[in-house]
Amino acid sequence: MSSRAEIAVPPASTAKPTRVRFLIIALVFVITSLNYADRSTFSIAGASASDELGLGAIETGFILSAFAWAYAAAQIPGGLLLDRFGTRPVYIAAIGTWSIFTAIQGFAGFLTGAAVVAQLFVLRFLVGLCEAPSFPGNARIVTAWFPARERGTASAIFNSAQYFSLVAFAPLMGWVVHTFGWRAVFFVMGGLGLMAMLAFAVFIRDPVRHKWANRAEIDLIREGGGLVELDSQKGKRGDPTFTWNNVRQLLANRMMIGIYLGQYCINVLTYFFVTWFPIYLVKDRGFDILEAGFVAAVPALCGFVGGVAGGVVSDKILARTGSITLARKAPLLGGMLLASLIMAAAYVESRWGVILLMSLAFFGKGVASLGWAVMSDVAPRKLAGLAGGVFNTFGNAAGIVTPIVVGVLVASAGSFDTALVFVGAHCLLTIVAYFFIVQKLERLELVP
Repeated sequence: MSSRAEIAVPPASTAKPTRVRFLIIALVFVITSLNYADRSTFSIAGASASDELGLGAIETGFILSAFAWAYAAAQIPGGLLLDRFGTRPVYIAAIGTWSIFTAIQGFAGFLTGAAVVAQLFVLRFLVGLCEAPSFPGNARIVTAWFPARERGTASAIFNSAQYFSLVAFAPLMGWVVHTFGWRAVFFVMGGLGLMAMLAFAVFIRDPVRHKWANRAEIDLIREGGGLVELDSQKGKRGDPTFTWNNVRQLLANRMMIGIYLGQYCINVLTYFFVTWFPIYLVKDRGFDILEAGFVAAVPALCGFVGGVAGGVVSDKILARTGSITLARKAPLLGGMLLASLIMAAAYVESRWGVILLMSLAFFGKGVASLGWAVMSDVAPRKLAGLAGGVFNTFGNAAGIVTPIVVGVLVASAGSFDTALVFVGAHCLLTIVAYFFIVQKLERLELVP
């Protein structure tokens, strides 16, 4: 007998649907904010840690790069684990392990010389490795808990956590470092992560297994295209869904190729802001480091607002037209055209004019960041995790390429002008990817 049979629920015809799905996405938002905060712990603690541990700029750079290499490389294995064992157990394990490795970084420094660099590099690498299933897991949760007409907003909410995290946790972590020392920030963030793991374990389940979701809400999600039994159907997690033929279909499908390329191009802008933007403000625009720290938060706030707005607009278009293709592509077109204004910053003299352009660009990037909603719409039912892993691999490859290319362009040109054109051109290439390669958006059906 189904576990749902033990729960007394009113018939769908008379019951008002519960709203558990909104609690679920709120918790996913908080956990994703912590996810991004844990990625930036060494960026906040790095100055004090480098002084105490005697780390040079090159050594610090290697330590900072460790996360991105592991995170990108582990996306596909992480997706496979999600498809094989289900979202809940894999995500719980991921949160717990990345939180533990975050906390352990606070014990670094008991060895000296190269051993310190190696220790921190390995720990940062392990954090990236363990965080790999998080975004594909988020996409699976949205696929299970939300009808198609609400997925744009739901996906935008968890994706916008990357901006919220900078605004909410950077000041907290800075205060912790200033008050208690750099080691404390790792202990605090690791502890918060373990608390988040417990909350996830208590509250996150498939709709059909959640005691708080009534039949009316489950029917609403199912009738809207939500996969309410994504991890709960008997035998599904044991099916041999991973085959090289399935992987080939993901990598060779025209629609999927365009989506992967589009996510890579969007993330070029993201990683420019994450890595080079504060340096650009100081080196090219004459802000001091304290001013740059506050100014850098302005585009992040604009990105957060744009991210939520893009999801809401996308879902409204879907409700009115019934077309997923139009609903996802229209905000993307407007957002990427707005984001391409970053190129104009090369020709503006006013410092605050530049900040305005950058804020508009990041707002546009937020509006256009519907990639995870798209993945929830098109990923094969049995390979949602793997499809999301491949998608995020391409997206985070930009985190490896962009800092290096921008550095080379700045070194050769003596300014950021050509680098800004490089970043802005990728905004236009995103439009090409979605409008000339992707074409119609629809769920990919695998061929045996």
